[in-house]
Amino acid sequence: MNKILIIEDDETLNEGIAMTLEEEETLVFRADCLKEGKRLFEEQQPDLILLDVNLPDGDGFTFCKELRQQSDVSIIFLTANDMELDIVRGLEMGGDDYITKPFSLMVLRARVRTVLRRRSENHEAGRTVKKSDLFYSGDLVLDFDNMSFTKGGQPVLLSRIEQKLLKLLVQNRGQTLSKELLMDKVWGDEFVEDHALTVTIKRVRDKLQTGQIKSIYGIGYTWKREDE
Repeated sequence: MNKILIIEDDETLNEGIAMTLEEEETLVFRADCLKEGKRLFEEQQPDLILLDVNLPDGDGFTFCKELRQQSDVSIIFLTANDMELDIVRGLEMGGDDYITKPFSLMVLRARVRTVLRRRSENHEAGRTVKKSDLFYSGDLVLDFDNMSFTKGGQPVLLSRIEQKLLKLLVQNRGQTLSKELLMDKVWGDEFVEDHALTVTIKRVRDKLQTGQIKSIYGIGYTWKREDE
């Protein structure tokens, strides 16, 4: 059973999204402000939040930042702002997707299903692994199987996309992976903005505070071996 929380102050749009997403295996909860959204998040622990950026009692970016300190819940931003800087900001804050208004409800449903499917696949992979795959580098401890990551003994929260990207780089350390390969392996057929890879790389670097992720100009990225 999937749980989806909609935080959107446009009542008509909020209701339309809920009617589009409600299915036998999906529960939808609705809020028209951050206060109500936070209450429902704590009570229901949803799998996905559809989060409006401009709300009457705050902004979605700030709430997303707060959430990323405690949860890996999937987040799709809904906003009338289609400026590139707003899109980049949303992704940097830890959003899984960003949809600008006006949008087709059918397209929204497809993208919601993609995010939920990816979340389910990652959780299922975590449950079926029998042997822990640990990676150590300096004060970094990366446990991909149990989705546990620490820097200097302090936990680091990574989104599912960040985990997939980091795992590819670490498993192929010392090798340069092209941008095209990384985009294909991390996002597959899902439509994302062209700069999604650059933004995600920056987020991982900042969170891990590591210089081992190197940009290879015009080609892609590599995880630099410690002996290099």
